[in-house]
Amino acid sequence: MHSLRALNPYLWKYKTHLFSGILFVMFSAWFGTLPAQVIRDVLDMVKDELQILQIIKGYNAHAYFYIFVRDTLLLAGATVLLFAILRGFFLFLTRQTLIVMSRRIEFDLKNDIFNHLQSLSTDFYRKYSTGDILARIGEDVSRVRMYIGPAIMYTASTVTMFVFVLATMFSVNVWLTLIVIIPLPILSVSIYFVNITVNKRSERVQAQLSALSTFVQEHFSGIRIMKAFEREQSVNTQFYEKAEEYKKRSLHLAKVNAFWLPVISLLIGISTLFTVWIGGIWVIKQKITLGNIAEFVLYVGMLTWPIASLGWVTSLIQRAAASQTRINELMNIQPSVVNKNPNSTKIQGKISLKNVSFGYNEGQKVLNNISLEIPKGTSLGIMGAVGTGKSTLAQLLVRMYDIQEGQILIDDIPIEEHNLNSLRQQTGYVPQDVFLFSDTIYNNIAFGKIDATEQEVNEVAQKAAILKDIQHFPDGIQTVIGERGITLSGGQKQRISLARAIIKNPPILILDDCLSAVDTHTENEILTHLAEVKQNKTTIIISHRISSIKDCDNIIILKDGQIAEQGSHEVLLNLNGEYAKLYEEQTATTSAVD
Repeated sequence: MHSLRALNPYLWKYKTHLFSGILFVMFSAWFGTLPAQVIRDVLDMVKDELQILQIIKGYNAHAYFYIFVRDTLLLAGATVLLFAILRGFFLFLTRQTLIVMSRRIEFDLKNDIFNHLQSLSTDFYRKYSTGDILARIGEDVSRVRMYIGPAIMYTASTVTMFVFVLATMFSVNVWLTLIVIIPLPILSVSIYFVNITVNKRSERVQAQLSALSTFVQEHFSGIRIMKAFEREQSVNTQFYEKAEEYKKRSLHLAKVNAFWLPVISLLIGISTLFTVWIGGIWVIKQKITLGNIAEFVLYVGMLTWPIASLGWVTSLIQRAAASQTRINELMNIQPSVVNKNPNSTKIQGKISLKNVSFGYNEGQKVLNNISLEIPKGTSLGIMGAVGTGKSTLAQLLVRMYDIQEGQILIDDIPIEEHNLNSLRQQTGYVPQDVFLFSDTIYNNIAFGKIDATEQEVNEVAQKAAILKDIQHFPDGIQTVIGERGITLSGGQKQRISLARAIIKNPPILILDDCLSAVDTHTENEILTHLAEVKQNKTTIIISHRISSIKDCDNIIILKDGQIAEQGSHEVLLNLNGEYAKLYEEQTATTSAVD
């Protein structure tokens, strides 16, 4: 139950629903116990009146007394019906308060988790898979809701019913009540051991469900690769194995839950047997009435569902505790990149790197002792082999990660002292791994500027050399693209992503190999427009093509996480080093293709 304490603030937020719901439960339980008392009195009355009817049989009063008995039975029946209606009415109010409360808390909890996930840094998403996150915000939250709603409702109903029923039973006959409830301690001991088993097995079920969700999410995201390599059968086999393991763990849990009903039925049957047997003996001895036996049998029946629900409620609570533990683990993770300045900051565009070192894993540096000056309004080209830290450097400049050594300055102010939101709002970033939403082309481009007009979107689409392609689509700029832009080519996706960054009109523009999938002609068209876009902007272009960066004011070559060469295009050619070698290779390749 310790993990479920995290839900207390939500319960307190809806305390009116909670307390009124429990009050309605008490009324519902109270009206549920009253019919047994009416039936007790009626049976005792009928027993006595039948004897009177037998005595006065043949007299004129017999007919009047018969009518009196009939009317009394009808009144008793109407009273029982009224109690049933009132119990149902308060049960309706119970569900309208407690169950509605659980749905509202579910809504709040999902929103809080989603907001928290958005606040976490990029390193979190390197550790946790998408499937695992979806399982926690979906299945785990749903199981927690079952605790907040049905479990609390049935627990309150069970406790209230027990109190009312046992209080009434003790008021009738203490010894008969004690005999009837003999099986209950056995049930309590059983609950203790079942709780432990249910908790362990619930955690194993949730862990396997998370693994299954991750597997499904990853393989449907890569469905095209699966089909291209004709791996459907082997993936089906892997899915079957994981699903089989989930089924096995779920069945183990179901077996524990299935144990409850026959045990409870046995214990209730024993209680009923005790009631009829011992009660019958005491009726003969005139210690209790026949109506008391009927009353006790009804009370034992009333306790059947509360006792039976104990196993189900216990299972709900244990599953919720296991799920809330996983949610708490998520919510307790703090972002490694923290916004230290609550006030918005204005960025001009000057960037300075002083002895910057960074590594994703301890002891392994991707960037090592990088020092660099990028004056405001100038452009920097970055080249280097795969794994030399080009994309990492770009991510450090938008604070996706915090550096471990050295210092990054924006406008001579440490990057950590800038408002994080302002920094990213004033930086146009096109990542190497292009991502588009399953939405219209207009909305994907306007994602960079929410209030962008259609004219503005068309203008930046023209600068990104994608407008002609858009105009050939059936719905033009309102064409809905598939998941992750599946209906577009790689070059089209890159150009839409570029347009999304340009429309922000930011003082800093970072393009991470965003022209790799376009042809030479389109690249030249984009670069021509970029010459205009780059004016008065600090621009960083990462590319494997010299044609994309040769016009930059400064160019650096990264090798083994360090700057191997630096200078303008002409200066680097004169050095006759790595850059000159790459230039010769690419020029020769271009000539061969021509």
